[in-house]
Amino acid sequence: MFGLTRKNSPLLGIDISTTAIKLVELSRIAATPVPRFRVEHYAIEPLPSAAIVEKKIVDHEVVGDGIRRALLKSGTKTKRAAVALAGAAVITKIITLPAALKEAEMESQIQLDADQYIPYPLEEVNLDFSVLGPSPNAPELVEVLLAASRRENVDDRISVLEIAGLTPLVVDVEAYAMEHACSMLLGVKGEGKDAPILGVVDVGASTTTLHVFNEGRIMYTREQNFGGRQLREEVQRRYGLTDEQAAQKIRAGDVADTYEIEVLNPFKEALAQQIGRALQFFYSGTTFSNVDRILLAGGAASLPRIDALVEERLRIPTTVANPFGQMSFAPRVNSQSLMREAPGMMVAVGLALRGFD
Repeated sequence: MFGLTRKNSPLLGIDISTTAIKLVELSRIAATPVPRFRVEHYAIEPLPSAAIVEKKIVDHEVVGDGIRRALLKSGTKTKRAAVALAGAAVITKIITLPAALKEAEMESQIQLDADQYIPYPLEEVNLDFSVLGPSPNAPELVEVLLAASRRENVDDRISVLEIAGLTPLVVDVEAYAMEHACSMLLGVKGEGKDAPILGVVDVGASTTTLHVFNEGRIMYTREQNFGGRQLREEVQRRYGLTDEQAAQKIRAGDVADTYEIEVLNPFKEALAQQIGRALQFFYSGTTFSNVDRILLAGGAASLPRIDALVEERLRIPTTVANPFGQMSFAPRVNSQSLMREAPGMMVAVGLALRGFD
């Protein structure tokens, strides 16, 4: 998005999260009847806590160096990359345009009308659009997704890629990268336009975001200030550990004898409550009264039996996201290690899939 080339293959999907760089490179080993992919390279490289604050890059050199280390760790030689902006940094709107317009004519029309949709001077923003398909109410029109972000947000992402020696080809939006990855999962399961309503809960370091999918598209998003950092900070405080030590011990499941009862279980209960609260906002703000199932993504989705607890508390079938479940792996890829990290790799996978659009 945002005017950068989109149809190059392969691409490095690079998710610049608050706590880590997550990198994935895929190859497509079959295109029909169902696309199939292979993981060629991946890496996860932790970032210092002060490098990214409230999803904004503060220290470009540190983040660029983190990407460089991830590249070395992964072993990839690919230099073309896709990154994503946090949803809060992007304004999106679905508009309708005449279906007969060619792409260049659509672009001209959008530029003329953009000040109706964007509350910033046009010279301060990057603007892009994507045709979604025919309007359900008017066959002579098409629905177009308009996305805009302040230029500095896009430039920040491009800058850290260039510091790492990469060529940025795609600047996407995290929500739509997640949508891309989920569409792949739904496609693998043979679900098309009649797919059930899916609630995807992305549990990040500081925020938990609910995306509700209907007919393969995100129809609702809500972000709440709750995330995995609460668990890490409580482990640090209670057991006298550094942030890095807490993260390692949580990942290994080897914190302390009292950890599960006193820390982990209360955190999981709080997460289930946050998801329930987000769903209530969805129900009250739309005509829907239920979701058919929940998919848990993000780092905290790897916590043991978190899916079972959420399903029990909310009485909604719940599973943990695994974008690699139907993929094969190059010999160099440690598939067991990658599978442990799978729920947190959804955005990176969605970005890597842009190379095959």
